[in-house]
Amino acid sequence: MDTRQLKTLVAISSHGTFANAAEVVGLTPSAVSQQVYALEQELGTTLFDRSSRPPKLTAHGTQVLEVAKNMLRLEEDAKASLRGDRIAGTLMLGSVRSSALNLLPRALVQMRTRYPLLKTSLRISLSSTLITDVAAGRLDAAVVAEHVGVPNALRWSPFLREPLWLIAPGNTESRDLIHLLNTKPYVRFQSAVPLANLIDTEISRLGVVTQDIAEIDTIGAIVTCVRQGLGISVVPQVALSETDDTDIVRLPFGSPQITRQIGLVERTVSPRGEIIARLHAVLADLCGAHGVHRNDRSV
Repeated sequence: MDTRQLKTLVAISSHGTFANAAEVVGLTPSAVSQQVYALEQELGTTLFDRSSRPPKLTAHGTQVLEVAKNMLRLEEDAKASLRGDRIAGTLMLGSVRSSALNLLPRALVQMRTRYPLLKTSLRISLSSTLITDVAAGRLDAAVVAEHVGVPNALRWSPFLREPLWLIAPGNTESRDLIHLLNTKPYVRFQSAVPLANLIDTEISRLGVVTQDIAEIDTIGAIVTCVRQGLGISVVPQVALSETDDTDIVRLPFGSPQITRQIGLVERTVSPRGEIIARLHAVLADLCGAHGVHRNDRSV
């Protein structure tokens, strides 16, 4: 099993057919078929179901594909290291689908500008899945909110600590948090993420019974609903970074005001540690006054 065969296998998976893969790897379709057959003979298993058109990966083929991707990535990292390119190779990242996700593309653009040899691959998923994938080595790091389920083998480093705000339509006159929560139509953030639980827990602690008018699973949509007068809600600071203050009334949420944290989770011993540290610094800088750098976590 050599890297040429593995690259061919990945190309087939990415481009759908043996013929398309042949163009990518610079071989004839016949040569691609020969490489796949040789790999199957070496491994003693069938990688593709050839009864379908185009051929589809078998269960064993899918397993070998994941191994191939990891091996090719290790090869790329090793070559970068031997060349002295410490900030190079491919960084496998994950992120939760949160209002802070708009920070990550900006950070990746900055990283790409500063380190042109660095490649990134981004996957969006749930916190629990991302944490499992980082622990298993399928991801180098992931953006997740403060989470109680981080194993000891992983390190979670916050880059954002931001306040939560009760938001109301711009023509709202009352500035009494409890009164608004008890009397105004409430747009609830309904999602299986730590932020939703944090908000609901504080509402319960305040003894409030909200007048729910809608349940929405994206913070951006909630801000839009409030701006258009549907009701009030609770959102993090990052959701208001580009909002005209005349559109929305904002009041500190909680007593004292509640904050939430988002950070990078990574393995405590990671070959990509230096790159992840630089990404963390870029993210913290982009968060401005609410950014948390690794040397001031206790602040």
